Amino acid sequence: MPFSTLFEKYDSLVLFDTETTGLQFARDEIIEFAAVVVQQHNGEAVVTEQYDELVSLSPGNTVPEKIEALTGISTQDIRERGLSKTRVAADIARLFQGNALLLAYNAHFDLSFLYYMLLRDGDAAVLRGKDKLDLLTVYKDRHSYPHKLCSAIDTYGLSEKVVNSHRAVDDVLATVAVMEAMEKEKDDLIRYVNLFGFNPRYGVEGKKIASVSYKAQPYDPVEPLYL
Repeated sequence: MPFSTLFEKYDSLVLFDTETTGLQFARDEIIEFAAVVVQQHNGEAVVTEQYDELVSLSPGNTVPEKIEALTGISTQDIRERGLSKTRVAADIARLFQGNALLLAYNAHFDLSFLYYMLLRDGDAAVLRGKDKLDLLTVYKDRHSYPHKLCSAIDTYGLSEKVVNSHRAVDDVLATVAVMEAMEKEKDDLIRYVNLFGFNPRYGVEGKKIASVSYKAQPYDPVEPLYL
């Protein structure tokens, strides 16, 4: 049964991804948020909800040209289809409710942006007490550099099924497929919960998440980070 070990502890797995106007957590903004909720039904892991919305910009802000070129999301797209930050923050709180495990590929990045968005426009407490799993940490423990999501897609032979398009909904669906491949490769995902690796050369960017243990992780795998 897929993710049987995780479902022994959690009622749902919430995989998510963000697209942002830049890399500065406290200054830049989320412009797209996507999530997939996976639950167990009749012994099978089933996607029970898929969420994908553009997020309105703060007054006077625009999507930088390089971000538009990367994501295909324009300022006009945001103006026409973007939901308010408070609405998206409320939706995130609903998606994350209950006994849920939060998962992302490079989770520290996405969680840092979520924290600042929720702090300003929602309730950052929805992240408190939630266990977190970073699938980038898992991949780095098993495979040599490079470690981007597209690298994992190629390594696991998923390029005909999913795509790393730098659109949040595509990337979160790709993350689901990568996680499934990871579990088939080795059933130890539960041991990475609340354990994030970081590049020892650069350290942890931004504030550390209080509930997470951070350990230096080399480019080339030596032994599992949890040992």
